[in-house]
Amino acid sequence: MKQAWSVFLTSLHLGLTSFGGPIAHLGYFEHAYVKKKRWISHEEYSHMVALCQLLPGPTSSQVNFLIGLQKAGWLGALLSWIGFTLPSAAILYTFAIFSPQTHGPWMDATLHGLKLVAVAIVAQAVWSMAARLCPDRSRAGIALAGIVVLLLIGGAFAQIMVIALGAMAGWRLCREVQPIPGTQSSLVKRRVALISCSLFFLLLAALPAINYILPGGFTHLIDVSYRSGSLVFGGGHVVLPLLRDAMVPTGMITDDIFLAGYGMAQAIPGPLFTLSAYLGAMATPSGGSTLLWSVAALVFIFLPGILTALAGIPLWQWLSKHPSARGALAGINAAVVGILGAALYDPVLKTAILETTDVVISVSSFFLLERWKVSPIVIVAFCVMASIGIKLLHSA
Repeated sequence: MKQAWSVFLTSLHLGLTSFGGPIAHLGYFEHAYVKKKRWISHEEYSHMVALCQLLPGPTSSQVNFLIGLQKAGWLGALLSWIGFTLPSAAILYTFAIFSPQTHGPWMDATLHGLKLVAVAIVAQAVWSMAARLCPDRSRAGIALAGIVVLLLIGGAFAQIMVIALGAMAGWRLCREVQPIPGTQSSLVKRRVALISCSLFFLLLAALPAINYILPGGFTHLIDVSYRSGSLVFGGGHVVLPLLRDAMVPTGMITDDIFLAGYGMAQAIPGPLFTLSAYLGAMATPSGGSTLLWSVAALVFIFLPGILTALAGIPLWQWLSKHPSARGALAGINAAVVGILGAALYDPVLKTAILETTDVVISVSSFFLLERWKVSPIVIVAFCVMASIGIKLLHSA
């Protein structure tokens, strides 16, 4: 119990201080878990990170969960996830509760500034992911094809189709991708991995059926959250188009509400997936429990990544030995770059860029992020202050 409590406190501290997105989170984890606490070796940590980057779900949260599991068993894994997730989830839930009560010109300017944050953050994510996941012509072509398909067709089905086609193309074209050596097969027993894998696919098939039999906003929210968490390869930013296309067209929320929450998520530490806590609360119908909807969205968007992390550990050696499997995963990762690239145009740019000054603010923010490595919290402050300043000039 003492070890589990130590895991919780360490994860809570990381949840309160880990700004900068999943790549930055992994840097914080290495410092805390490998260098400072020495709970895990450099080699073990690198193998965990490499595995989770190949799986759907939020890489940093999966790694954090597995480290808690290794240090303090199943209780440690659960407390590790809660500690890292709770701070940002609570902040975004609070934002959802109070934002509808604070409408006005200055709040509108603030929310518009948060949309401009989304432009810079998503653009920077596309840029960095393209460099990392599309280093050759084959994978760049898969990404570009994904963008074309999504802009021509659009919708959640098109995203699933792009991922499937990316896997097929990668299987044929990307077999030369080099394996990452190492294994973590001893951390999870094969029986547990099999149960986790079966549960992952069972829920993926059963939740849409339940939503069809018992239609309603709550069952739709659970289905959307789980499906989005199941299809996110390559980082938390990819969840943006998946959630948006499942919730906005159905009228659960509006684009303005969605992008305001996404912008707010950049201002706080912790995993980007906690955006679901905000979306669940904002989608709650009149008379419903915002806390229940928020928690349901939060749990079901993280659950697929945890299940696949548990299922993936014993498969690590198999994947490293089969070029076709590595190629398919490389194709999927390239396809998600295309998904994010299409999302950068619609809805991010189409909703946030309303005038020339918005272009200037967004481009400046992108270069501050990419060129000068400015912290995202500074970008949030810059965009919000610039938006409010322009509002003051217009009203003068």
